[in-house]
Amino acid sequence: MPRYVVTVPSSKSAPEAFAYMSDMRLYPEWDRGISKVDLVAGSAPGLGAAYAVTVKGIGGRDTVFRYDTTEWSDGTSLLLVGKGGPFKSVDRITVAPTATGCDVTYDATLTFNGLLAPFNLALGLVFNKVGDRAARGLRRVLA
Repeated sequence: MPRYVVTVPSSKSAPEAFAYMSDMRLYPEWDRGISKVDLVAGSAPGLGAAYAVTVKGIGGRDTVFRYDTTEWSDGTSLLLVGKGGPFKSVDRITVAPTATGCDVTYDATLTFNGLLAPFNLALGLVFNKVGDRAARGLRRVLA
């Protein structure tokens, strides 16, 4: 299963970083692979919130994922589950306070569904490159 995990140290307080990371509408600021995000369920980030996330260039064309917030531990972690086209994404974000701010860990898996599942190994190679690019942007906004 293709997986990408990165921990980014931040000078932001843990509550500030959690508030930022829990709102997917802000993700295009640091992930160039995302062109647009709309909140489609709920009135704010939190358990039950859902987002329509337009991802650039998967399979040669944009794909819209619906991400649902399925777990929420206020201030510490959340789980986002996205489905779009032949893909499923499961993203866990955790925030842990440190002496100088906090550490933000982004742990994501991306898999093909159904008949395309045998191609998950190849998907992992692409996912690592996409993850590295997003991690650079995340380091920039959380610095």
